[in-house]
Amino acid sequence: MALALAGSVQVPASTGLLPPGAIIPSDSQRSTARKIGRILEDQHYSRAALDDKLSDVVYQRYLEFLDGQRSYFLASDISDFNIYRYRFGDMIRTGNIDPAYLIFARFQQRNRERMQQALNLLQTEPDWTLNETFEFDRTHAPWPADKQAMEELWRKRVKNDALSLMLTGKSWPEAADILRKRYERVLRRVDQVTSEDVFENLMNAYARAFDPHSSYFSPRSSEEYRIQMSLNYEGIGASLQLVDDYVTIMNVLEGGPAAVAGTLKTNDRIVGVGQGRDAPFTDVIGWRLDDVVQLIRGKAGTTVRLQVLPAGAAPGTGEKVLEFVRNKVTLEAQAAHKEVKNVVRNGRTLKIGIITVPGFYQDIAAQNAGDQNYRSTTRDVLKLLNQLKAEKIDGLVLDLRNDGGGYLPEATALTGLFIDHGPVVQLRDTSGRLEVLDDPQTGPAYDGPLAVLVDRLSASASEIFAGAIQDYHRGVILGQTTFGKGTVQNLVSLDRWSPDKTDNGQLTVTIGKFYRVTGESTQHRGVQPDVPLASMLDTKEIGESALESALPWDRIAGVPFKASAVAAPPVAALAVEEGERAQHDPDYKWLVSDIAAVDSVREQHTVSLNLKTRREERARMEHDRLERENNRRAAKNLPPLKSMEELEKVKDEAAADVVLDQAAQVMADMVTGAHPQPPQQKTARADTAGQD
Repeated sequence: MALALAGSVQVPASTGLLPPGAIIPSDSQRSTARKIGRILEDQHYSRAALDDKLSDVVYQRYLEFLDGQRSYFLASDISDFNIYRYRFGDMIRTGNIDPAYLIFARFQQRNRERMQQALNLLQTEPDWTLNETFEFDRTHAPWPADKQAMEELWRKRVKNDALSLMLTGKSWPEAADILRKRYERVLRRVDQVTSEDVFENLMNAYARAFDPHSSYFSPRSSEEYRIQMSLNYEGIGASLQLVDDYVTIMNVLEGGPAAVAGTLKTNDRIVGVGQGRDAPFTDVIGWRLDDVVQLIRGKAGTTVRLQVLPAGAAPGTGEKVLEFVRNKVTLEAQAAHKEVKNVVRNGRTLKIGIITVPGFYQDIAAQNAGDQNYRSTTRDVLKLLNQLKAEKIDGLVLDLRNDGGGYLPEATALTGLFIDHGPVVQLRDTSGRLEVLDDPQTGPAYDGPLAVLVDRLSASASEIFAGAIQDYHRGVILGQTTFGKGTVQNLVSLDRWSPDKTDNGQLTVTIGKFYRVTGESTQHRGVQPDVPLASMLDTKEIGESALESALPWDRIAGVPFKASAVAAPPVAALAVEEGERAQHDPDYKWLVSDIAAVDSVREQHTVSLNLKTRREERARMEHDRLERENNRRAAKNLPPLKSMEELEKVKDEAAADVVLDQAAQVMADMVTGAHPQPPQQKTARADTAGQD
C-alpha cells in the first residue's frame, strides 16, 4: 500500500539542484546542520577544521553509508558527485546541504533500477553449470564502469541469492518466489525513506569524519538511545520485528502491560493501531518498523488498541482487537544478572558467582526526579553481590563480554565496589585540562577472589573498569584484548538552540580521552588479558584499530595509587594452568577448531556460482563440522552423531558457553591455589605509577 509517512518531504524541490519529487532538507535541518558544524569544529577533542582535507573524508564517509559495497552507484555517478567532494565543509557551515540530498536522490534512482532488474531476472532460471564466481565483498572494489558492468554484477548477485536458498533444499520456483517477495519489499522501502533518515546519515558522515564515536541521533534515534541508557520506556512491553510486511511480535516482556494482560502472543501480527478507546485504526501493513513502534509507544496511563492477526492465521482471517493501558516497561534482559556455577576440585564443590554486566546504564531522569530507587549498573550489581555473598560463593567472575560501555560515572562507581578507595581513571579534555576521577565510596563491597571476563566488544566504560582492576592488582583479567575505545563523549541536545522548541535530536561529540591510573591510554591498544581465552571475534576486523579516523594512542604521567591489599594472584601460573587445561578440555578444543574453521571462511571474498560445486563445498563443510562435534563427543564418552539432522537437534549442547566455563575454572584455580608459584612477573606494576 502507498503511504504518506510522517516526516517525509516528498514534495517538489525548492531549488534547481534537486530533481522534482526528490526528498529535500527542511529549514530546521539546514539550521541544525550549521549548529552541528560549529560544535564539531569548536568542541571536538582533535580541534580539526572542516577544511578541504576533512571535507573529502566526509564525502567518502557519506558514499560509504549509502553504498559501502559499491553495488548501486556507477563510476559515472561518482564522477558527477566529485565536484562536491571539497565543498562539504562549506555545505554544513551555510546549511546548503542540497548536494548531499542530490547524491541520495541518485542512490534512490539506482536502487529502484537494481530492484527492478532483480525482479526481471527471476523470470528465467539461471544456468547452474557455468563455472563463474560472485564477489560478495566489494568494499575495496572499483565502482562498476558502466550500466553493462552493473547489470552483470547484479545478475550474479541474484543468482547467488537464489543458489543460497537452493542449498537449503528449495526448488528454483520456490527460491524465485521467496526472492520476488524480498525484492518487492526492498522496492517499497526505497520510497519510505524520509528526510530525517537522509539527514541522520549525512550528519553522521560529518561526525564520523572527526572520529568513529562522534554521532548524530535524530529525534527518533535519540529516544532509542535514552531507552538503552535507562533500560525503560513507556509502552506495552513487546519486542517487534518486520516479517513479510507484517510487524510481528517476537517476545512479550515480563512485567509489561502486554504480559500482564496475557492476550498478545509470540508471532501475532499487528495490522492496525488505534489511539485511545475510540480513535479509528491506522492500517500499518507494509509500514516501516520504527513508524509502527512510534504509534504503539506513548505516555504511561494512555490507551492503545491493536488489530492483531493471530499467529499462524491466514491473511483475511478474522482479526482480534486488543486494548492496553501503556505503562513503564523495564528491559530486565539488558540489566545486570547473576548465576552460580559449581566447580568440583579435589572432592570439594566450589561455588563460583557470575555477574553479567551488559552495559553501564543509569536512569538519569528518575534520579533527577528524586526517585530513590532509580536503576543503575552499580546499584544492580551491588544487590547481586549481596545475594551472592549470602549464598557463600567462593569466588566471583564479572562477565563484561559484549559490554560496549555507557555512562562514565558508572565505571568509577562500579570499580568502587571492589577497591578500597582511590583514583580510577584520568580524563583529559579538549583544552588539555586533566581531571582525576576517584571511586565515590570508601571500602569495597566485595573483597574476595575476582576475575573480569572481557572480549573484543568490551569497550569504553568496560575498559576503564577492567584496566583499574588490573592496575590495582585487585583481580585477574580473562579473555581477549578489549576494543580499544579510549575516548569520552559529551551528549549535546540540539533543542536548546531551537526558538520553537522543535526536537532536533542530539549530538555525541568526543571531548576527551581517558587514561589509566598508570598513565597509559586504552585507545587503539585496549586492555590486555592476564589469561587469554579463545573468542570467535576477529581482532583484525573489530576494534578501534580497525576503524578509520580513530584518534591515536598516547600516554601521560600516572597518578599515585595504592594497590589492593588482597594478595595478587599468580597470573603467569594461572595462564599456564589454563593453557594446559585447554589442551585437554574437549569443549574448549571444539571451540578452538570451530574458530579456525570460521577464520578460513573469513578469508574468502568470492563464492562459486556453480550449483554442483557449491553443494560439494557445503557437504565438505558439514562433514568437517560433524567430525569436530564427534571428536568432542568421543572425548566426553558420548555416542557419535550420524548426520547434520542429529547435530541440529543437539546443537544447544554444543553451543554451551565454553569460555564462561573456562573462566569459572580459572577462578577455581585462584580459590584453591592449585598451581606452583611462578617467578616474579616482569609485567607487574608498581604500587605507585607514573613512571614512563
